[in-house]
Amino acid sequence: MEKVKIQLSERKEKVILPPNLGFGKYFTNHVFEMDYSPEEGWHNAIIKPLVNMAFHPAAMFIHYGQAAFEGLKAFKRDNGDVVVFRPQDHFERMNNSSARLCMPKIDIPFVIDALKKLVDIERDWIPAVKGESLYIRPFIFGSDSFLGVKPASHYKFVIILSPVGAYYPEGFKPVKILVQDDFARAVKKGMGECKTPGNYAASLLAEEIAIKKGFTQVLWLDGNEQKYIDEVGTMNFFVRFKNEVATPMLNGEILPGVTRRSVVQILKDWNIPVSERLITIEEIVDGYKTGETLSAFGTGTAAIISAVGQLTFKDTNMIFNGNEPDDLEIKLFEEITAIQRGQAEDKHNWIVPVPKGI
Repeated sequence: MEKVKIQLSERKEKVILPPNLGFGKYFTNHVFEMDYSPEEGWHNAIIKPLVNMAFHPAAMFIHYGQAAFEGLKAFKRDNGDVVVFRPQDHFERMNNSSARLCMPKIDIPFVIDALKKLVDIERDWIPAVKGESLYIRPFIFGSDSFLGVKPASHYKFVIILSPVGAYYPEGFKPVKILVQDDFARAVKKGMGECKTPGNYAASLLAEEIAIKKGFTQVLWLDGNEQKYIDEVGTMNFFVRFKNEVATPMLNGEILPGVTRRSVVQILKDWNIPVSERLITIEEIVDGYKTGETLSAFGTGTAAIISAVGQLTFKDTNMIFNGNEPDDLEIKLFEEITAIQRGQAEDKHNWIVPVPKGI
């Protein structure tokens, strides 16, 4: 594959980040793009100034949803070094999503090298404040102009960057979650394990209903029996019982989260019993009433660890740890952020450095 072309913006003003970044509101000056065709494979790899994209009204991804995306982060450490957290795992997951959607896989080493170049160019956009980071959003979509249900022949792959703060307005304060059993987001053998826009569109109505009731997010149950817990709309889900920490097993219905995998590994490192298994909502409710269910939390790239202060199922309101994060949630959050910022040992080679001037 040809080298990445670099076309720098003529904008020379100093980057001044706003004091309250929020999430997904600001974007850096440059993007990475490349195109795919059956004849040339992936080509036209370029880092260029950020501009609005133009599409034909019949672009296939608009009509038939053939698209996938990822979300990962870069961090600026206290000594000024810049690193990316687990990019290999994220791009492997993107390739799995692409395969399920009949889209071409990317060359992961090539894309990681391009990502490092892009992040290096935009390193002034990376916040140095603890709790803030540079969010990385790669995405791929079918770009043919054609009306008809079939896989596209041509695709575009793009990476955009956004300096971000906390994902939830609550920050690290525990969130309120409503268990949803009126709708189903995904089913086994469907698209639930893919990070594709349709999965998120399917969650919007239930989320709007939950927000109007004063909740932050929705915990989905399995689409077949509405019995087993799956995941929160933006996070994988963990439950802390007296004798174990448990998370739903990967069954094709939920996203195989990279932060989820990191938490499972860290718990094993700490010799804390952790299991990936089927968990019924009844087990959680009954355990809460008997004192067996101690707490619950979510994991994801955006929020890292989100303590659940309240989990509501039908008429049962479960309040965990006085609506404050418990010791394990705080310890996990501090451990992952310490690894990301170079304050704890990277035992599993999750960190990829971004040298200056690469």
